[in-house]
Amino acid sequence: MRLGSPGTVACMNTSAHGPWNALPALLAGAVMVVLDFFIVNVALPSIAVELHASASSLISVVAAYGLSFAAFLILAGRMGDRFGRRRVYLAGLALFTVASAACGIAPTTETLIAARFVQGAAGAFVMPQILAIIGATFRGEEYGRALSIYGMVLGLAAVGGQVVGGALVEGNVAGLGWRACFLINVPIGIAALLATPKLVPESRVASGARLDLAGAALLAAGLTAILLPLVEGRQYGWPLWTWISLIAADAILTGFVMHQRRKAHRGDDPLFDLGLLRNRALSGGLLAHLALASAQASFFVYLALYLQDGRGLRPLEAGLIFTVVAVGYVAASGPAPALVERHGRAVIVAAGISLAAGLGLLAVAVADVGVGGSVVALMPGLLLAGVGIGMAYTPITATVMSSVTPARGGAVAGAVATIQQVGYALGVAVTGVIYFGHVGRGIGHAFELSLVELAVLGVVLVVATRLLPGTSGRSAEAAAAASA
Repeated sequence: MRLGSPGTVACMNTSAHGPWNALPALLAGAVMVVLDFFIVNVALPSIAVELHASASSLISVVAAYGLSFAAFLILAGRMGDRFGRRRVYLAGLALFTVASAACGIAPTTETLIAARFVQGAAGAFVMPQILAIIGATFRGEEYGRALSIYGMVLGLAAVGGQVVGGALVEGNVAGLGWRACFLINVPIGIAALLATPKLVPESRVASGARLDLAGAALLAAGLTAILLPLVEGRQYGWPLWTWISLIAADAILTGFVMHQRRKAHRGDDPLFDLGLLRNRALSGGLLAHLALASAQASFFVYLALYLQDGRGLRPLEAGLIFTVVAVGYVAASGPAPALVERHGRAVIVAAGISLAAGLGLLAVAVADVGVGGSVVALMPGLLLAGVGIGMAYTPITATVMSSVTPARGGAVAGAVATIQQVGYALGVAVTGVIYFGHVGRGIGHAFELSLVELAVLGVVLVVATRLLPGTSGRSAEAAAAASA
């Protein structure tokens, strides 16, 4: 279904510069949002010292961002469909820039966590618009190329964030230390805000349906009820309220599903059309994204803590270790789309195997060297894990986005990004229970057990891939076009 089809996607105006000139303005926002989840990892030890942050507070600095991100994403995607994707993108970008400044000047841990929550919510209004605008702007082979660039840039932002963060913390520019990790977003955000109106076309879905605010509230409450006890429970000895919260989460999310079904049955516009999950490419892709995001985010957070708190590396030294992961990522993510065209879902299976094997190999190395010995022993596992992440990210995203029509692009982009952020926050919280629960027996031991758990997620990624259609990227896109 093409842009501008009656009753589907209405394009208000187009850029005189063409779609490829719009992509840098979109990627600038995407890089800020993704970078800010990962750049903080190598800054956590410095934050702990300066703000006297506890282990649960450090987890909250990471998880608060992912929680609010996940809670608002689908709603944000629908708002872009209705009010204009460029307009919502600009609003989210402005709020993200302001929240970044608030993070950078936060005087206490509580203030930093609150600012991170706002920052995550702002990011939720940025990310789904980017995928939806790309889907509405690019066609045919250009769409595949744009999506490939998008995936590669975001992956590099994720793995490169550790290096950038390490350089900023250790460089201590203007005496800012870890605060520079957030304040760097301010000039980038301002530049993107100035460029977007000139370069990015506006688009929206021609629909007068009301936003499902009740559904959004139920989803946010359910996610909070899951993540809050996972973040705080270990520190307080798993009191009764943590178990009540987890039980309540099941009831709340069940209520969300029932609410969505009722709205769909009445012919209203639900927050997320659960009928889309009958599409194997979408349901399998979302499950694969959940496993990949959980493993990736947790791996980066606890690797940074292991390298600095365990091995005593400086922030920049720890960040440079991540370049090994980045090398594997770049080497695999570039050819991944072409490989999917030829071999279909087998590429994602190989990615899951590589990720699981890399994390498993790293666990063996850590068991052997602990927090001493040469870091060279870690390199094979780091490289293989990077290959797995790079080979998986773009193919999974392309499979999901090519399985739906442009009219549903905002909702599905929101669902994809929601699952990713749920995976980020849930992964960090669950692995935190393992890591901090065993850190008393040594940081090396705690990290080793964490890696075993994360390797299992690589296996889950392989299993989830079995739900994907056994087609190449081109045939998946053709199927999507036919269904439109």
